[in-house]
Amino acid sequence: MRDLLYIGGEWKPASDQATFAVIDPSDESVLANVASATVDDVNQAIEVADIAGKSWAKTSPRHRADILMKAWQLLNEKKALISEYIVRENGKSMSDALSEAGYAIEFFRWYAEEAVRNYGELLESPDGDKKIIAIRQPIGLSVLVTPWNYPAAMATRKIAPALGAGCSVILKPASDTPLTALLIAEILEDAGVPPGVVNILPSRNSGAVVSHMLHDSRVRKLSFTGSTEVGRILLREASDCVVNCSMELGGNAPFLVFDDADVDEAVAGAMVAKMRNGGEACTAANRFYVHKKVVNEFNDKFAKAMASLRVGPGLDPQVELGPMINEQAIIDIDRLVSDAIAKGGEALTGGKPLDRKGYYYPPTVIGSVNKNSEILREEIFGPVAPIVEFEDDDEAINAANNTEYGLISYLYTSDLRRGLQLSEKLDAGMIGLNRGMVSDPAAPFGGVKQSGLGREGSHDGLHEYMEKKYISLNW
Repeated sequence: MRDLLYIGGEWKPASDQATFAVIDPSDESVLANVASATVDDVNQAIEVADIAGKSWAKTSPRHRADILMKAWQLLNEKKALISEYIVRENGKSMSDALSEAGYAIEFFRWYAEEAVRNYGELLESPDGDKKIIAIRQPIGLSVLVTPWNYPAAMATRKIAPALGAGCSVILKPASDTPLTALLIAEILEDAGVPPGVVNILPSRNSGAVVSHMLHDSRVRKLSFTGSTEVGRILLREASDCVVNCSMELGGNAPFLVFDDADVDEAVAGAMVAKMRNGGEACTAANRFYVHKKVVNEFNDKFAKAMASLRVGPGLDPQVELGPMINEQAIIDIDRLVSDAIAKGGEALTGGKPLDRKGYYYPPTVIGSVNKNSEILREEIFGPVAPIVEFEDDDEAINAANNTEYGLISYLYTSDLRRGLQLSEKLDAGMIGLNRGMVSDPAAPFGGVKQSGLGREGSHDGLHEYMEKKYISLNW
C-alpha cells in the first residue's frame, strides 16, 4: 500500500515527515501510516499542477480520451485489488465494494467518450448585426475534496471529467480512506497521465490545506463531496477568491410507499436504497413514509429482510453488512435510535450496537416513529430505517419535502401517471420511481436546496470543469 503523497508524478513524504494512521474498522487495527500533507506540500502541488495543467489543456480531446480509455482498461484489470482496498479502509462488504469499484471505473470510459464531444454554439443576434460564437474551455487547476464513504467512486467521478475537460487536479481524499485514492493514482500514472496533472494529498490538516488552496489565485475550481455543514464553510472560503464551486452535499432521502404499491417490490427497493454501503451514503433512504393500508405488511417483510442480513468483516464473502467507518459513527447512530425509541418508536429488529471488536451496528427497523423524533431530521448514515405511517398523498409529499435537503427521493406506486405527477412535487434533484438505486455515470447526479450545487456524471459533469467563452464577430 502506498503511504506517501503523490506530487508531480513522484511519491514523497510530507515536508515535516508527519503521518497519520489509517484504521481497519472491522478490527480497529492499523492498516498504514500515511503521509500528512502540510501547507508547504500544497504549495509544491499547486506549482507543478499549474504548469502541467497548461500543457494538458493544449492536448487534443482525442489524446485525452485515449488516456482515459487506457485508464479504464487498467482499472478494470485491478478491480479486485481496488475492491480489497475499499473493504480494508472503509469496512463495507465485498459485494458493496465490487459494486463501487465497477461504478468508479466506468467514469473513465464514460468521460473518454464525452471528452471528444465538447460542443459549442453558433447564433445570429436578433438584430442581425453580428454572429455569436460560444465555446467551452478548461476552467483550470481544480481542487477535489472527497469523502470516506465511496473512496474510489467519489475520486473517479471528479478526476475523469476534469481530465477529459483538460484540467489538472489536486485531490484531497478523506483521511479515513486515503489508500484507495493513492492506488488509483498509481494506475493513472501507468495509463499515461502526465506528471503533475493528477496530484494526491492526504492530510489530517484538512481545513488548513484546503483553505490554503482556495486562497491561491491559480486554483479556479473546487469540487467537494461531503456534509452540508462543511460545504457551507468551503463556500465561504471559496468566496474570497471567487473560486467556481461544485457541491455534492448531504441528503435525508424519503422513501414513500403508496397504497397501490407492490409491497414486495417496495421492500426489495428499500433494501437497496437503505442498505447500499450499509446506509453510509448521501443517497440512502432515511425516512420511510408508508400508507396505512400497507404499513403492517411492509413493516413485517422489511424487518424480516433486514434481520436476515449477515454482519461481519467485509472481506468475508458471506457478509452483507460490514462495520461502520469509526466509533463516532456508532455513537451518532445510537443517539438517534435511542431518541426515536424513547419517543414511542418500536424496534422491529436491531436497535443496539453489537458488542464485538470493530465498529458494528445491526440492521435496524423502527416502527411507529414519532414525527418529532430527531431521526427524521438528521441524516442517519447507518443501517437504520425509521417508519412513519401516512393517510394521503399530500401528507406524504409535505413530510418528504419538510427538510433542508433535496438530494434524492424514492417512491413506489403501481400507477405510472401518479408516480410521475408525485415526482414533480418532490423537492429533490433525483427521483427513484419504483427503483432503489439511481446512480449511473450517464445520469446527472446532484441535489437542490442545501444538498448541493451543480451536477456530476452525464455530459453536465464535463461542463463543471469548463467555462463558456463568447466571441462576437461579423463576416
